[in-house]
Amino acid sequence: MAEVITMPRLSDTMTEGKVAKWHKKVGDKVKEGDILAEIETDKAVQDFESEIEGTLLYIGVEEGGAAAVDSVLAIIGNEGEDISGLTGGAAASAAGASEEKKSEEESKTENKATSVEQTTAEVPAGVEIITMPRLSDTMTEGKVAKWHKNVGDTVKEGDLLAEIETDKAVQDFESEFNGVLLKQGVEEGGAAPVDSVLAIIGPEGTDVSAVGAPKAAAQTSEKPAEQKTEAKAEEKAAATASSSSSERVAISPLAKKMAQDKGVDINSVNGSGENGRIVKKDIENYQPSQAQAQPAASAPAAAQVALSFVQGEDTETPNSQVRNIIAKRLAESKFSAPHYYLMVEINMDKAIEARKEINSLPDTKISFNDMIIKATAVALRKHPQVNSSWAGDKIIHRGNINVGVAVAIPDGLVVPVLKNTDQMNYTQISAAVKDMASRAKNKGLKANEMEGSTFSISNLGMFGIETFTSIINQPNSAILSVGAIIEKPIVKDGQIVVGNIMKLSLACDHRVVDGATGAQFLQTLKTYLESPLTLLL
Repeated sequence: MAEVITMPRLSDTMTEGKVAKWHKKVGDKVKEGDILAEIETDKAVQDFESEIEGTLLYIGVEEGGAAAVDSVLAIIGNEGEDISGLTGGAAASAAGASEEKKSEEESKTENKATSVEQTTAEVPAGVEIITMPRLSDTMTEGKVAKWHKNVGDTVKEGDLLAEIETDKAVQDFESEFNGVLLKQGVEEGGAAPVDSVLAIIGPEGTDVSAVGAPKAAAQTSEKPAEQKTEAKAEEKAAATASSSSSERVAISPLAKKMAQDKGVDINSVNGSGENGRIVKKDIENYQPSQAQAQPAASAPAAAQVALSFVQGEDTETPNSQVRNIIAKRLAESKFSAPHYYLMVEINMDKAIEARKEINSLPDTKISFNDMIIKATAVALRKHPQVNSSWAGDKIIHRGNINVGVAVAIPDGLVVPVLKNTDQMNYTQISAAVKDMASRAKNKGLKANEMEGSTFSISNLGMFGIETFTSIINQPNSAILSVGAIIEKPIVKDGQIVVGNIMKLSLACDHRVVDGATGAQFLQTLKTYLESPLTLLL
């Protein structure tokens, strides 16, 4: 009999899984223990093995797709077995939902088309709808700071209609049409969404009381949509250029941009717009005099140099499940836990000597990171408050000391955990860290190997970083940031000598760890690292 395989819960915090890769396809024979698929959880990518034998009859989640925990992942049974009873209902339901959604979309499309037709029919001949322009990439609405034309005023192409306040600046907005201002869609000082009706221009005396749909502008405009799009883009670019001008010249943003591109001195152009304002056609029809021809010649060359740069292309990378969870957890930690930071300098001279002696032993090789992990674990035993967690109405004091060690992987960051770290020796710590770091980079860590940490360590010293701070890996209450060992002059016994200094930074959750408690923990850790023999006591 066919059996339904559901999306497994591979970690305590997992709510959905993503199928990174299928190792079997529909029709393949499956044996108990065979790897069915690679499941990407909120912490790692793990192999998912079959617990039953049979033929893979159905795949519920496509490769690269995600599904909630306990939803149908696959169905395994006898070859040729009828599984319509297991999939038919869901499939029929999905098909019905799809048809219903399609029907709704078609209905909406038809209604939208009818609405556009009705709006178009209501727009009298010669009337133009001016919509709120998008003057910046992030603009969603605009505010009319000032109207330069009132209802009934005659408007010419290039005349200044209004000053529009965007999310970045106040910009002049000029008319592209000739006629009379018949309606102001937004009051002075009022705001409206992008593409909503800003104004209506047309023949004098035209009744536009029934006109108000933004889409009508696209239907009735004599100018192609492409030209309007280009004009808006030019106005946007011109706004940037105009912001750097220190001298006030009566010129439209579009005309100013054209003048810069052509190398035209705007002070020598006579404007034909309102109050001598320079508009687009003035730049298009401008003819430089003999005296101006020589200076103007250098401007296009400069423009050509500026335009010779090859523009880069933006690309996108879909977030992995691991990256999404990292972003979510770190944001939650940073904005829920009141972080504060303590920093201390450690003289590593004796630690360097101790490491040399230890590594001189046969089959022994430890790193400074291993020594720091061991010293931290022992220090936590003396300061149990730092090894605690916030739980809303109580603080949980952890009985075991489990140190999480941050490891960088291509997808972001994972934190494998050394269980009962204080009871491990240097060799055991070194072997465990190397093993888990290697498997983390090859996506070979199990979920339970990244759970249960009570304290975390992040080390960027190998990259030459002297000091940094980290975000607490909740539910921990603290995280230690380890910098590089740097040779620098220090004062010892009244003499300036060269010392090997390492900086440590401790981020603490102030709800659990008070400043004095954190400071005492760092002092104990400093003692252990500066006098490694004390770890043996």
